[in-house]
Amino acid sequence: MGLDSFDLKAFLDEKVELYNRPSFIEFDPIVIPHQFSRKEDVEIMGFFAAILAWGQRKTIINKCGDLIERMSGSPYEFIMGHQDGDLKSLLGFKHRTFNDTDLLYFVSFFREHYRVYDSLEDAFLPSSRLSLGLSNSGIATSFEEWIWDKASRVEDGQAPNDSFVEDLDEVSSFVFSAEEMLNHFRTYFFSLPDFPRRTIKHVSSPMQKSTCKRLNMFLRWMVRQDDKGVDFGIWNRISPSQLICPCDLHVDRVARKLKLINRKQTDWLTAVELTDRLRSFDALDPVKYDFALFGLGIEEKF
Repeated sequence: MGLDSFDLKAFLDEKVELYNRPSFIEFDPIVIPHQFSRKEDVEIMGFFAAILAWGQRKTIINKCGDLIERMSGSPYEFIMGHQDGDLKSLLGFKHRTFNDTDLLYFVSFFREHYRVYDSLEDAFLPSSRLSLGLSNSGIATSFEEWIWDKASRVEDGQAPNDSFVEDLDEVSSFVFSAEEMLNHFRTYFFSLPDFPRRTIKHVSSPMQKSTCKRLNMFLRWMVRQDDKGVDFGIWNRISPSQLICPCDLHVDRVARKLKLINRKQTDWLTAVELTDRLRSFDALDPVKYDFALFGLGIEEKF
């Protein structure tokens, strides 16, 4: 390209303006959570849309539409209020290697999580105090044991006590790296007893050296706040500056052509390297350039 750093920033800023607009939504999986106004529905279907984001976008959108129908059009109400017999509607769901066994576990996780928390954002925010294995009483316990103890108390009709609320407040007082948040989320996600081993492959983390494209995309949707109407910006305890750019095939290819990536392989460190370069253009909101790189790749065949 022969662009110096200043020209490259201007070029990418122009492409962000071109693609970060409502017309982007119609043909992208983010159209799925945009069908909802309730925060929990946005989170749940945003998560499913991101996790199922393999292959053609049209197919992904259709599969998510099928999933919404199976949950009677109200994912949060279905997850929180279903009886065992209602789960029959989920049987037979399949997209690529994601099947109904995986889906049933996802539903179980969401149900347990929302019994304790109002938002899925909490699933990405470990408390350093709790991760050290200290319960409210100072007795050594795992973070997961603490969570499920609280969940059981809520289920039994006991309101969270003041110390529990203080612990939740404490979570938001720490600034975690994206790597810490994603590693924690995967551990937390699979903390229910007897989770299906086959389901592990559907939730990645930096520990597996994955780029974590789908989870990073989901975080972008939930965290970024702008006036363009694409990303939701409904979470406020994770900052856009903490996010890592989703690094899919198109973004990776374009970024390499623009010499934003030097690393030969494509893994977690590649996504970090790319994001570090993008931070030199906008330190507060580096992942906005995902619009530019993705648009250049899929729309302009750059």
